[in-house]
Amino acid sequence: MGIIEIVMTLGMLVLLQAVLGFDNLLYISLESKRAPESQQSSVRKWGIGIAVALRVILLLLLIKMISAFQAVWFTISWKGFIEGAFNLHSIIVLVGGVFILYTAMKEIFHMTVVDDFQSEVKRDSSSAKSVIAKIVFMNAVFSFDSILSAIALVDDPNRDYWIMGIAILSGGALMIWLADGVSTFLQKNRMYEVLGLFILFVVGIMLLTEGGELAEMKLFGNEIHAMSKTTFYFVITIMLLTEVVQTRYKKKLLALQKK
Repeated sequence: MGIIEIVMTLGMLVLLQAVLGFDNLLYISLESKRAPESQQSSVRKWGIGIAVALRVILLLLLIKMISAFQAVWFTISWKGFIEGAFNLHSIIVLVGGVFILYTAMKEIFHMTVVDDFQSEVKRDSSSAKSVIAKIVFMNAVFSFDSILSAIALVDDPNRDYWIMGIAILSGGALMIWLADGVSTFLQKNRMYEVLGLFILFVVGIMLLTEGGELAEMKLFGNEIHAMSKTTFYFVITIMLLTEVVQTRYKKKLLALQKK
């Protein structure tokens, strides 16, 4: 592989990590709020740092043991209701999807019942460690897509492992750099925090459909197909545009009411 080809491959891999890391970064920014305020920044940095180190290890494991992740662990054959052949990859993605949906729904419910938006949620001394653990776990779930896509982009995964490793480290450094900014933006613009939670909800659905396709699941006789990244980003774009238009419309209404 020549120098130009190496640079181009590395550039594509870094871009891939950045694009696929968007939903991960959003989750980290929202989840880190559960830690004590004085520790939130360090929680984000430690969570991303540990997760990136584990991602490099996971890359090596996937290269050496990819067949083990694809081997069927168990099957369900309840015809007319649910069918599927589940491997380790599909199980991890499905569990991640359920966890993301649970997190988003819990936070949305909290927003609808909270009386005082200025009050702080009581947190115990171990909450920072638990938040870091959740960030690391979800980063591992999100890692599968980016790592498998990276493996597909290189000619020889065993030979080009170092290129993928550099791309992962670069993506992790970019996430650490952006994490505080994204979190600060959400704190200053609480309306976008709600949008972020619904985006996270869509991410959970995407993971569930992806896990369902990996397991060749059928629900009520219908095959489950993964939501494509194109569809995902199209939905997110529409949600963002809707929020922007709605915000401007509200400002105009308030301005008219004051006249």
